[in-house]
Formats: sequence, structure tokens, C-alpha cells
Amino acid sequence: MTTTARASALASIETDAGASARSAGSASATSAASAASAPSASADLDTRRNPGRPRTEELDGQILAATLAIIDADEAVTVSRVVERSGVSRAALYRRWPSMTLLIAAALDVGRTIPPTLGKPGDLRAGIVDFLMGASVDLDETSYPDQRFRQRIRLVMSDRELQQAYWESHVSVRRRPIENALRAGIAEGSLRADLDVEACFDLIAGTFYYQLVVRGCRFDDPAARARCRAGLEVAWRGMECERI
Repeated sequence: MTTTARASALASIETDAGASARSAGSASATSAASAASAPSASADLDTRRNPGRPRTEELDGQILAATLAIIDADEAVTVSRVVERSGVSRAALYRRWPSMTLLIAAALDVGRTIPPTLGKPGDLRAGIVDFLMGASVDLDETSYPDQRFRQRIRLVMSDRELQQAYWESHVSVRRRPIENALRAGIAEGSLRADLDVEACFDLIAGTFYYQLVVRGCRFDDPAARARCRAGLEVAWRGMECERI
């Protein structure tokens, strides 16, 4: 399995990441409506350029990059700061992300990818373990800095709305390849028929998050990776069908 195939597959509006993100969400709708109904001298940038998908993607990138820069600088993500750093108008911002909660969730996922569908390896256990171990090591300082990971944990734990938005739009999607592989294992008879696939994934993911969040280890810590691998082996033995 290649590194690409293994690649893995949420700060605030005023002073507090949680309460202010929610207040900005409702304020966004009002501001967006006003901006859309009345033209102004600061007309949105993308109306002055040729329309088209490439320009839309360029603006999306500018907004996400500006939001990430604010997050990485440990500053409060406000509408004004995003507009100033990105160079796009408020109307353009609100058209793409109707609430700051959704924008922050999207920004925090930059550098992560939706993993591809797992092939059908001869050894399902080895395939899943190798996939998960490779995905964790590929989350390095280049693609997803450790500081950003810790900012994400801090932000989502302080704002349940942001946590749910990030889960629904990003995290839940990345679970699918492993969940589908587990279902395939059940179908072919190598895994127990009574398994709750979602609970099994939570168990597996918890092995990694305990090392990173509770123990404070890094993605590339050899000792932490060894504990993750050992934990995966224990979990797998509990999921396998009994051999007769």
C-alpha cells in the first residue's frame, strides 16, 4: 500500500471560540442578506472577475488559507480578520460559508484527505492495521502540523456546535473505508456477525486518540505507535470469529 493510499484520511468569533462562533453564525445570515440586497463600493471580488469554477476555487482557497493563518497564530477568528487577510468581501465569505462555525470546521480539515476505498487484501487484519498505522504517520508536520491538531482539539472541545459540524462534514466521511472493510469481513465470515461496526471503529480510533490527547504523544512517536499497534491487535482478537 502506497503512502498516498494511506494518507488520512475544528477559533472563535470574538473572544471565546464557543459562544462567539455561535453568535457569529446568526450575525452572518443578517449581514449576508444585507450585502446581497444592496450593492456597495466594496462589491465582492468575484463579481469583478470572469465567472467560473477556477475563480470560485481560488476564492475558497484564499478564505481557508486566511482562516488557517489566524488559527495557527492562536488568534480569534472574526469576520473582519478573515476579510482583511483573504482580500475577499463579506458577501463572498457568507455565500460560501453561511456561518463561521462551518468555515472554521472546513479550515481545520485542510491538509487532511478522504482516504481511498481499501482494496481487498488477503489478510483483512493486516490490511486495516497497516492502513491505520500508515495514515497516522503520514499526518506529519507538513500536511497537518501537530500545533494545528492541538488547536483543533482545543476549539472543538470548547464549542459543541463546532464539534458537531466538524464531525458531520469531515470526520464521519473518513471512517467509511475502515467501516466498509469491517462489514466485508463480517460478510466473508472472518469477523463476528454480531459486531457493531461503528462501535468497533470508535474502539480502534480511541487507541490513537488516547496516545495523542491523553498521553500527549506525537503522531510519529515510536513508543506511541507501538502501543497503538498492540491495542489494535487486542481489539482485532475480540472482533474475530472463534476458530474451531
